[in-house]
Amino acid sequence: MYLPAAGSPADSGGTRPGVAMRRPRAMTQIETSPSLLRLAGLPYFLIAFIARLPFAMMVVGVLTIVVSARDSLSLGGLTSAAVGIGTALIGPFLGAAADRYGQRPVLVAAAVLNAAMLAAFAAVVYSPLDQGFVLLAAFAIGATAPQVSPMSRSRLVTIIDERMPQPRRARTTSATMSYESAADETVFVFGPFLVGALASLIAPWAPMVMASALTLLFVGAFALHPTARHVSASRAADGTAPSAVSELFRPTLLVVVLGILGVGLFFGAMLTALTSFMADRGVAEQAGLLYGVMGIGSAILALGVAWLPPRFTLHMRWLVFGGILLAGSLLVLTASDVTTMTVALAVLGIGVGPTLVTLYSLGAARSPLGRSATVMTMLGAGVVVGQAAAAAITGELAEGSGTAAALVMPLIAAAIVVATGIANRLMTPARR
Repeated sequence: MYLPAAGSPADSGGTRPGVAMRRPRAMTQIETSPSLLRLAGLPYFLIAFIARLPFAMMVVGVLTIVVSARDSLSLGGLTSAAVGIGTALIGPFLGAAADRYGQRPVLVAAAVLNAAMLAAFAAVVYSPLDQGFVLLAAFAIGATAPQVSPMSRSRLVTIIDERMPQPRRARTTSATMSYESAADETVFVFGPFLVGALASLIAPWAPMVMASALTLLFVGAFALHPTARHVSASRAADGTAPSAVSELFRPTLLVVVLGILGVGLFFGAMLTALTSFMADRGVAEQAGLLYGVMGIGSAILALGVAWLPPRFTLHMRWLVFGGILLAGSLLVLTASDVTTMTVALAVLGIGVGPTLVTLYSLGAARSPLGRSATVMTMLGAGVVVGQAAAAAITGELAEGSGTAAALVMPLIAAAIVVATGIANRLMTPARR
């Protein structure tokens, strides 16, 4: 039975005898808790969006400047691979350092070093130095690359887990991963477009100089943003995590890393094969513009994933959208002109964006306590190393065997995405 508190209208005779007072509707924790936009602040999202643009320009920018200055698509592919190797080897260590010491010192150091490496690379490519120095400079770019996208995901997931009520976390995390993947897709479309525009209007070295300036300014701002001070409460006072390092190598997490590696392989293979396809028609510099057809659709569909019903589980999304990616790759093989290729790229856009969102969501759900930045950088490194490795292999195929052979590579990459999706489904049987 409801008892009126002292000082309430019922206590002072404000209700009629025999009539129960209607209890005021209490504001629940869910209703009063602020949204993620309020918790992080709008400037954060703007800064984080621009800060990830240099990362999207690196692989394509390196490929463009090397092909122009050294006149070798094969060397361009190897140089892109060197960027990916640097990121794959060092990126997870940057994530682990951020998990332990905080993102701010790690990102500030990476921003300064990477800005210097980007500018130095342009000088090395145009110098008479041997190609070994070009590859070494490319490796340094990848090794110092600020992991803005993984750091942003980790930062936001930590805020959600520690500052939002439990009933809102799953939905907010899904929406956040959708936004983050859409942001990645957008910059990975705009990145090649910007590289192509700057290379055409100014010079092939211009994209690297622009990426250097953006890194220094916006990655620096991202590092200094107040949210960078937020350290997961799941860590002890000395910075150690409650979870063991061995938990990062659980099969259910590694299969997600392999799946996202397949997506990276697809990105690199598709862009390089498309460059060869357009080069056969005498307009290689327009490859980035045509690549945007896939990216725009991918970004839009990535945002839409947040509104998919919960019954459409992450496991099924991986299989369904991976299957669409595989079907689009088959269409790429049949493309005989620019129009047909454009249609194939539009189909691919339907599959690749939602697949990427799904994989990041699974990675966030399976991250060991206190190691979210490490996991997110592992996933980010998977995308980059896959993109770079596929660019190198596809470049060799295009130069040695022609465009038809290169166009097979996106199909192989899509098959890897589907195969890992099947493996994931077998590892996680349906629950009642």
